[in-house]
Formats: sequence, C-alpha cells, structure tokens
Amino acid sequence: MINITLPDKSIKQFETPPTGMEVAQSISEGFARNCVAVKIGDEMLDLNRVIDQDAAIRLITTKDKEAIDILRHSAAHVMAQAVRKLYQNARLTIGPTVEDGFYYDIDMPPVSEDDFPAIEAEMEKIIQAKLPFERKEVSKQEALKDYGNEPYKTELISDLADGTISLYQQGDFTDLCRGPHLPHTGMIKAFKLMKVSGAYWRADQTKAQLQRIYGTAFFDKKELKQYLHMIEEAKKRDHRKVGPALGLFSFHEEAAGMPFFHAKGMEVWNALLDYWREEHRTAGYVETKTPIMLNRGLWEKSGHWENYRENMYTSRIDDTEYAIKPMNCPGGMMLYAEKPHSYKDLPLRAAEIGLVHRHELSGVLSGLFRVRAFHQDDAHIFMTPDQIESEILGVLKLVERIYGTFGLDFHLELSTRPAKSIGTDEQWEKATNGLKGALDAYGREYRVNEGDGAFYGPKIDIHIKDALGRTWQCGTVQLDMSLPERFDLSYVGKDNEKHRPIMIHRVIYGSIERFFGILTEHFAGKFPLWMAPTQAVLLAMNDDMAAYTFDLKKQFEANRIRTEVDDRTESLKKKVRDAQINKIPLILTIGEKEKESGNLSIRTLDGNVKYGISQEVFFARVHEHIRKRKLELEIF
Repeated sequence: MINITLPDKSIKQFETPPTGMEVAQSISEGFARNCVAVKIGDEMLDLNRVIDQDAAIRLITTKDKEAIDILRHSAAHVMAQAVRKLYQNARLTIGPTVEDGFYYDIDMPPVSEDDFPAIEAEMEKIIQAKLPFERKEVSKQEALKDYGNEPYKTELISDLADGTISLYQQGDFTDLCRGPHLPHTGMIKAFKLMKVSGAYWRADQTKAQLQRIYGTAFFDKKELKQYLHMIEEAKKRDHRKVGPALGLFSFHEEAAGMPFFHAKGMEVWNALLDYWREEHRTAGYVETKTPIMLNRGLWEKSGHWENYRENMYTSRIDDTEYAIKPMNCPGGMMLYAEKPHSYKDLPLRAAEIGLVHRHELSGVLSGLFRVRAFHQDDAHIFMTPDQIESEILGVLKLVERIYGTFGLDFHLELSTRPAKSIGTDEQWEKATNGLKGALDAYGREYRVNEGDGAFYGPKIDIHIKDALGRTWQCGTVQLDMSLPERFDLSYVGKDNEKHRPIMIHRVIYGSIERFFGILTEHFAGKFPLWMAPTQAVLLAMNDDMAAYTFDLKKQFEANRIRTEVDDRTESLKKKVRDAQINKIPLILTIGEKEKESGNLSIRTLDGNVKYGISQEVFFARVHEHIRKRKLELEIF
C-alpha cells in the first residue's frame, strides 16, 4: 500500500505504486487535464514518473507559477524538433528557459525573422499531434553512442559524471535533458518566436558561432496576446529611442558603452541626485568621495585583483600598476581607517556617488542598461553586531520610500554564499543569519537564491516592477565581514577592547545610468513635473508677444521653474503638438489677453486646460507640487 499525502493533509492510498498522473486522476479527470508535473520534496518530476514509496506531494497545475517554466522548456524542445525537420544539417546545443521565454542555440545556416513562419508552422504540427514527452534513462556510454554524430551533445555528455543520463523523446525526436516536461505537446496552447541573434558556443569567441532563436509560450492565447502587446509598448518606450529624441543622452563610437548626457539629461540626473541626497541626509548618512584610480596593492588587499581582475581597466603610472575602480568599497574602507573609532561612533553611514568602470564585452552593451562607465549610489554602513537588524531594516525602509516616490513596487531576494568566495564559514553563517533576521522582521515575502551571493558576502537583491510589469534588479544590500578583516578595521567597544565592525554595502538606484534608463521607459519619457528636464514652455501667440514672453521666462526661472520659450512663426496648434511630443508638463499660451491681465492660460500634458490663473497662484501650486514630488499632474 502506497500512502500519498496531498497539500491539504488528506491521504490517498494506492494498492500499487501510482504515477503522478494517476494521483491527479484520482482527484478528478478535469483536474488531471490541467496538471503538468508533480513535486516531491524539492524535486520536480514528470507526471508519468512512478511514486514507489509513501510521499507528500504537490501536483503542479497550469495555474501554478512553476508551470510556466516547464511549459517553455517543453516549447524549446518542440522548436528544436521543428528546426531539425526543416534544416536537417542543423546541430543542436542547449535550449534553456529565460525570464520571458526560452531560446535554443543551434549550429545552422543564418536565419532571420522571415524564416519564423515556416518554423512556427512546423511547431504547430508537432503541438497538434499531442506527442507525449517520454523520459528515457541510459548509461553515459549509451548516450555517447546515441549522439555520436552530434558534436555538441557529445561534448555535453562527456562533461557529465558517469552514471545514468536522461533523454526525452517526443515522436521521432530525442534530446538530452534533465526534465521535467509537459505530459504532451498539445498542452502548449500559445507560442511565438521572437528574435534571433548570434551566440558563441559556451560563450567562447574562439568557438563556433551559433544561431540563438528566442521564443515564448503560454498556456492561454490571451496571455500571449497581452505579452505581445507589452512588447510593442516596450518598443515605443525604448530609452535608446526616447532619450535621444528628447535630447537627454547619446552614445558615440569614440567611447563605446560610456554615455554622454546632454543639458536636458543633466536636469533629470540632478533631480534624481538632489532627491537622493535629501533622503540620505534625513536618514543620517554623510556623503564622501574617493579617487577613481587606486594602485594594485589596494585591489590585492581587497580581493578584487584575484576575484574580479578580468573586469577591471588597468594602467601603469611611475612603474606602479593601477586600476580604475570597478567598485567604491576599498576607498570606503580607507576612509574609515583614517582615525580610531568607538562603539559610540557607530553606526556610521557613509554614502558616495562613485564613478566606476567595468569591462563589459561589446556584444552585451545595451543603451543605459549595460554600460562600461557608470555611477553607483553606494553606501557603506559600519556597525556593531547588535545593530545589524536595525540597520538593514533602516535600509529597507529607505528603499521603500525612494522607490515609492517613483511609483515603483518591488520584491526581495536573498542570495547566499557562492562557490567562489572569501571569508570563513562562521562569518558567512553570521552574515546570512543577520540578513534573514532583518528580512523576517521587515515582514515582506522574499525568495532565497542559494549560491548567488557576492564573493565577499550574502546579499539582498531588490527587484523593482515598472509600469509595464517588467522587473529590474536595481538595489542591493550586502552584509560583509570579510573586507573589514582584510583592511584590519576596528572600533573600541564598551569593554575598552578592539572589535571588528560589521559592514553593509548597499545601493538603491544601483547604476544611476541604468536607473535613468528604467525611469525613461517607466514614464515613457513623460517624467513627473519635479524631474522633467523642461517643466514649462511658453508659446508666444505672435511676434508681438515675443518680448513679453521672454520677460515672463525670467520670472519663471527666478521661481526655479525650468522654462523654454517657443516663439517660432508656427501655428499655435503645431506649437502645442510639438510641446506634447517633447513631453513638457506645463504648456502656457501667451497672447494679448495674458499680457494685459498678467494671468496665465495653462494646458497640462495630460490635457487639462485652465484659463485666468494668477501668477501668484501658479507659482505657489507648482512649487508645492514639486516639493511633494507628486507623480500625477494634478495642480489646478
């Protein structure tokens, strides 16, 4: 007798070992049709796997978040089968899932999006056939024999340890895979091939260049339609188009991966930093600045030379090797070490807007999202062990305030010790438990990513969600007991003895350039009034109004409102339209009536129109709106 315990603690008994599908069918046939896998402990298994001993299980249905990854993994196999049918000389490599879909790297002649309809048509045939995904387990020697004509699969198999290797077959197609997969191909209800790019085998430029075909899949056609709509909306908001169109920033071959910010871009930049500084002063931080270039000895001391050397730019000066800083941390250590500290000085919160450089491969550079030179809104908090929880809580609350100002929600992820790290087991345990304790006290759900921490400590990653529902990892909180050890930092405790401080590294914007790009897309270039590069435009109705309009501009600027004048000999309708295209929040028409009365006629970017507003009321309400950093343009 096999006893199967379900999540509601009910127990089902089976005379013979059941499969996951048989357990699902014992609940109802309708329920079973929506099941995609079974989870036993931490292991996800195919529904046709036999459960040969008593177990507590969870049946994964199309409504569970784990199901979409299984769906897309199965869709990758279907795409590979379709490609092999159409391109018989194609050689398959790997086909993993990614955040919004899947891809498969294939050694084949170049393809383009024009080839997608034929591949999708072949995929549709495979899906309509409802081919079951059947798992086979073979020895390593058998697998090598089966894939003797597949050089990439042979290489992958050779790298595996001796033992059983799993394969999955649907119809006449078999692929090397750990699984699990859907019960059959027919469960792929909606899919779309998205793009194709080049990729080197195992990311090695000396090896073959492959065709990387991306796709996505959903259990529902409506979800696919919504996703494709979001993709189209994202294209309209692409900061690489919106930013240059609004005169915010540009890129040039003479400095690949290093953005140029224009005057209007700097207005947005300074608004971001002014707000950042205001919040940090309130939260008890001091601001510091450290050199951009430091010698090799410092980077060896910090551990970066050993662990991060390949990403650093170096130079030799006066027979000494230097590196441009990829991180601000070592400079922060040196500042702390400038003088003795007492427990009474702690916590010490020191923030820095530091310019850092990291060598990124040219193929991964992407607008402001992936650059080689960027500013981090770094901070290092030095504290005693009993201050860990309260300081991390303070950071999380600061994060909540800052992101909330931009209308950004967020979720938290805890990343633990990676394989390549510095520090002792005891230090890592204390650091990880400190972060967990603070997260539990904060009371917000978080996910644990085992082995994904920084080499010097565990971290909390903060993922924001933008207006399109996309998530971006921006902020991070890293607890570090290793660097204070390396730099021999100390403080005198209540016992009059020297102690090692605990340190937090943290950023909130992260890369300010990247955060700038995210906000450009989040707001579609329509920045809130307090951030807008041009907050108001004055439209002269005719040439006679030009002099008065420029006098008015001086009054606006004296009231700290960023203002432009449009005195072109164009129609008022065209001027208004151009101001809207340029995303200017406040559009004021200046004619004889406004000159005589001294009042203002105002059109906001969201379409509201007000006439006869006195300048006194206008300036007072605009100042209040900016002071509160409101998101909505509701002023009058």
